[in-house]
Amino acid sequence: MASRLCLFGLLLAAALEEIAAVTFTVPQRAHTGTYRYAPLDPAPVGISFEFFAFPSYFTNVTATNQCLSNWRDLTGVWPPIRIGGTTQDRAQYDSATSAYVVYSVSNPADAPASLSFGSQFLTLAGSYAGSVVVGLNRGKNNIQNTIAAAKIAVSEVKNLLAIELGNEPEYYSRNGQPIASGGWSPAIDAASQNNWDISVGSAVNKKPIIQAGNSNDSPPNWGAAELIATQNATVKQYVQTYAHHNYPGGSVTSLMSHRGISSNLHIFDADVAAALREGKPYVFGETNSVSGGGAAGVSPTFGAGLWTLDYVLRASYSNISRTYFHHGTVGNCQYCFWGRYSMGAPYYGAYAATALLAKASHLTALDDGTTNYAAYVSFSSDGKPLRALLYNSDYFGGSGTRSSQSFELRGLTGSSVKAKRLTAASAMSRVDQGGTVTFGGQAFTNGDCTLAGTEAVESLAISNGQATVALKASEALLVYLQ
Repeated sequence: MASRLCLFGLLLAAALEEIAAVTFTVPQRAHTGTYRYAPLDPAPVGISFEFFAFPSYFTNVTATNQCLSNWRDLTGVWPPIRIGGTTQDRAQYDSATSAYVVYSVSNPADAPASLSFGSQFLTLAGSYAGSVVVGLNRGKNNIQNTIAAAKIAVSEVKNLLAIELGNEPEYYSRNGQPIASGGWSPAIDAASQNNWDISVGSAVNKKPIIQAGNSNDSPPNWGAAELIATQNATVKQYVQTYAHHNYPGGSVTSLMSHRGISSNLHIFDADVAAALREGKPYVFGETNSVSGGGAAGVSPTFGAGLWTLDYVLRASYSNISRTYFHHGTVGNCQYCFWGRYSMGAPYYGAYAATALLAKASHLTALDDGTTNYAAYVSFSSDGKPLRALLYNSDYFGGSGTRSSQSFELRGLTGSSVKAKRLTAASAMSRVDQGGTVTFGGQAFTNGDCTLAGTEAVESLAISNGQATVALKASEALLVYLQ
């Protein structure tokens, strides 16, 4: 009798586990079934460097080149960078200076209230092997100075993708920018942007060359659709891309929630569609977890790293071509992926996202974005599934019992697949406070961003085209389908 009860208990437990498992079916080829498939940029994950801090990242921070190179090793393409931010609208071009930037601050943690930069700033930008977006000043309303800088950018930055004319213009009035002195609104800004696009584009004799938009308020106000409605064919020929900024904010729990991430990105659906109707890419030209350099209790955590991972993938699935994660003042940046001395946990999420998307042509989501559990599949140029990414966004803060969720993948071939796990002790783990984050058992070395440790690759058995794997709360798993 006891043995029968034991057997019944085991069967019941197995049945409950099967019922509790979330199930996803991997399409055999891209563009089949009822899924939506998004085309992928060769390097969807990029970095935005605050304008005044850009030279320091490339001359004084050892990890910068290695961290970018790690992604290049996965994709075969150097990640895109954007140089801009609040201080681009405080910066004036000075052809006489031989310095990268000239400014003074009372505290090294501060951003300068005003600064100048020389041609060497743009020569340094031109030394980068990947695509570069350069943000220039519109707020000061000195278009001739901006044109002079734009001409140097075109001549010195060999991989120049676009020029931004102003950063987050919705704040010009409150920041006392001269261009807004006579009144300011989305309509006035649009007219200003359009005129500057034509003037700067024609002065440098390049089209398309402008990254337009660059606002931070939630659409539709200050959004791409609103801006596009004001543009004629003359303006549009100078526009390379439409960009918006996004800082979701919130607690670690809300930030890393898959449901929350999906909801946040739906805010941009109409703007993305408007840009695509014009045949132009839509990008997040500046983004990160929490604005203003990040929040100490949120931005450096592993939970923010999981947000980074899911956010990149859901953005890519939403036809947002590239996502530029902002990096501010060196040494005073809670959301930065790396610095002079320690790695940031969010870098791991960006690396895992890049690993899923590397050399892929299309991406689909197998879930509808309404639960805490996500599944994505990337596809090669010939339509075959390359990799899958599973994400359990249930929050675990480090105390109590850590829950687990079973994921079942169907439609698989062969006898087994390999996988790498992205994990940490909890969502609150911080590398800068001694916490350990690993991807496939390996970690990135503080100070230089090299990958270290013994690789841990899991093997998932396939039975009848199905594989089941458990993910703890606040974990993700990359599954290699080829």
